[in-house]
This record gives sequence, structure tokens and C-alpha cells, in this order.
Amino acid sequence: MVKLTEVEDEHFTDKPTATKHDALLVSDDEDDYSDTDSEISDDEDVELEAESLYERVAALKDMIPPSARLTVSNTVSSITDLTKASFSFSGNALWIISTSAFLLGVPFALAYAEEEQYIQMEREQGMIKGANEMLTPGSETEKVAQPTL
Repeated sequence: MVKLTEVEDEHFTDKPTATKHDALLVSDDEDDYSDTDSEISDDEDVELEAESLYERVAALKDMIPPSARLTVSNTVSSITDLTKASFSFSGNALWIISTSAFLLGVPFALAYAEEEQYIQMEREQGMIKGANEMLTPGSETEKVAQPTL
């Protein structure tokens, strides 16, 4: 069985003496009595370099009440879930839009290019026909158009 014993700090066991006008904690040299000079608060014993940032933040967990921690945890969880859902939805929507564009847009672009090619060929044939008529006036097409006597 373990037996616990309480060890008091030596500053608390030594009571300050009463000074002028029977006022405690007032000394002739105006020093206040405090226990800040105790051996526990010695900064040389604490190795801050060995602690990581995560360990320091995790140690602050006890400062926040459990109800506030639960509220923060629920808020962060809901924001995370909402963000995941929005990224998932936008990814699915982007996939649907891109595949639809490829399935509908590529055949339309090919058909449009083919139609433009036919129009260009008709223009070239019209230009060639006009150039031939200019070079050979009175060709067969004019003879057929005039009646013979």
C-alpha cells in the first residue's frame, strides 16, 4: 500500500515577522513576501528546447473547459465535413461537365470543320470556273445559250 505524505514549502512554513504598525508583509526595505523565488520555478531545470510545439499545445488543453473543447471540436468537425463534401461534389460536377463536353463538343467540332472545308471547296471551284470563263471568252457555254439560225 502506498502512503502519501504532504511536504510543505519552506517559504510557507516561515511566517513573516510583523513590522512597524503591526502590518504583515511590510518590511523596512519594502520587499513584498511571495513564494515566486521557490525552487520549483527554477528555469534551469526545464528543458524547453526538448519540447515540441505539439507537446506545448497539448499541455494547454487542460486550460480550456470540456464544454468549450466539445464546441470547438464539433465546429471543426462540421467545417471539415462540409469542406470534404463540397470538394467531392465539385469534383463530380467537373467530371460530368468535362466528359459531356468531350462527348458532345468533339463531334460538333469535327462536323463544323468538315462543313467549313466543303464551303471552302465550293468557293475555290467558283473561283476556278470564273477564271476559266475570263480566259476563254465565247466558250461552249455561250454557244449553247445562243440559238442557232
